[in-house]
Amino acid sequence: MSGHSKWATTKHKKAVIDARRAKSFAKLIKNIEVAAKMGGADLSGNPTLVDAVQKAKKTSVPNDNIDRAIKRGAGLTGESVEYTTIMYEGYGPNGVALLIECLTDNKNRAAAEVRTLMSRNGGTMADPGSVAYNFARKGVIVVPAEGTTEDDILAAVLDAGAEEVTDEGDTFEVVTEASDMVAARTALQEAGIDYDSADAAFVPNLKVEIDAETARKVFRLIDALEDSDDVQNIYSNFDLSPEVQAELEAED
Repeated sequence: MSGHSKWATTKHKKAVIDARRAKSFAKLIKNIEVAAKMGGADLSGNPTLVDAVQKAKKTSVPNDNIDRAIKRGAGLTGESVEYTTIMYEGYGPNGVALLIECLTDNKNRAAAEVRTLMSRNGGTMADPGSVAYNFARKGVIVVPAEGTTEDDILAAVLDAGAEEVTDEGDTFEVVTEASDMVAARTALQEAGIDYDSADAAFVPNLKVEIDAETARKVFRLIDALEDSDDVQNIYSNFDLSPEVQAELEAED
């Protein structure tokens, strides 16, 4: 997950393009709709919805859009929300492992688009299970570094099931078992520590460090996949050394 976080941090520092922002909003709204459909519109009884709403607010999705998404997902507007989750496995440049999670209302369209984007951007599809075994389902909480320290975070979450806390520069990343994520998030809140996002994610068991040239190719592939409306999340096993991270950031 470390590599994914560093990629996201690097990309975040680039100029925000309106089309990208709109796609980001659409995916966050989709998360809210699915969470509300699964657990209802009451935030007090639906921690998955709480996290989806928190992430949307942190990304400046308007409150009206969030409220409508909750009502739509919970069936309070008479509209039907039907999405299917599909996981595709593949390899990027230099054998970097990829898990591509789609949330779609059209499985055939999603499959065709993922295959096309992979082949056009230096990726190859893999057989089911050939990549996934390298990843574990975890809870990942991202905490902004400003105003807190690694020791503060450790003190708050250690007894709440946190497995590790990693310094990612601008943020800290708290990893838990997926079932302990809500407890860890609650512990942070009770300690007065703000968090940017809390998600169930696929974390690599073994990370592979890549050079700047490979990173550029991997980023290009991930960016292309993220442009698809059906692709919701991308997980990878790459990692970046501080030197490579600095080189990439200098190009922004």
